[in-house]
Amino acid sequence: MSATADPAEDRSNPVNRLGFQPGQVVQELGYDDDVDQDVREAVEDLTGSELVDEDYDDVADAVLMWFREDSEDGDLTDALVDAQEYLVEGGLVWLLTPKTGRTGHVEASDIADAAQTAGLSQTSTVAVSKDWQAVRLATPKAAKAGKR
Repeated sequence: MSATADPAEDRSNPVNRLGFQPGQVVQELGYDDDVDQDVREAVEDLTGSELVDEDYDDVADAVLMWFREDSEDGDLTDALVDAQEYLVEGGLVWLLTPKTGRTGHVEASDIADAAQTAGLSQTSTVAVSKDWQAVRLATPKAAKAGKR
């Protein structure tokens, strides 16, 4: 068995497009019964470690935040500000929201407004599963590094 991933496998798994690397600490926020377990497992496979939860009190390399509109998740802007509390400088927030037509869908304009207010830059969107999309939100340092 090869230690390198098969390039065909990389293209077929959309979670690979999120850019997680082995050894990274990923903090998961907004976990509930409706999250996509395959997405969670793929992130753990890519990083080689389990996701840490909201009780984690050290720095994380990235945040994987599940968020639904009109739920107990609260205000998106506040959630994005809170997500940055233990995020390493230059870290990323991947905001996962239900796709259009799914319960809890968040409008793109609402995501853009909340991200800007929270001091984050929206850089891309990836469909990661049948029901969920991921929006890449970069901290100012990470956004500048991506514009080389």
